[in-house]
Amino acid sequence: MKGVVKIIIILGLVGVLALIRVYEYRFFYDPFMYFFEQAYQSGETIDFSFEMFFNVFLRFSLNTLVSLLILWVAFQSWGIIKFSGVIYLTFFIVLFPLFVYLMHHVQPQDYLAAFYVRRFLAHPLLILILLPAFYYYRLQAAANQKLDRN
Repeated sequence: MKGVVKIIIILGLVGVLALIRVYEYRFFYDPFMYFFEQAYQSGETIDFSFEMFFNVFLRFSLNTLVSLLILWVAFQSWGIIKFSGVIYLTFFIVLFPLFVYLMHHVQPQDYLAAFYVRRFLAHPLLILILLPAFYYYRLQAAANQKLDRN
């Protein structure tokens, strides 16, 4: 794939990530968004249900899928996709149960911890780390190959 085409596709996929964020209120029930916009300052408690956990899972899954597509377009390496998939899965296995635990056991004044764990799950933060990391890895591998040839 040509460089310009890759960049256009990656920008389109970043646009999809942005659309997931823009339409989060419309498609994903998440009382945390409303709670921290209005009710948190007044000391109210949050009402949450299973649906909130499912929607956090759904957003994480959509963001992960689009992020893996970005990595595929950028590097076209199954090794990178498999490694990234393991990282995303590990990230989910650690943070999702922590989020559920915090929601069920945290006092109202400590909701901020649960909010930030939810933020890591609901937003595509890992792609901001993985994309430059794999790019740097590729640059280093290419530089090492040049050194080995000489």
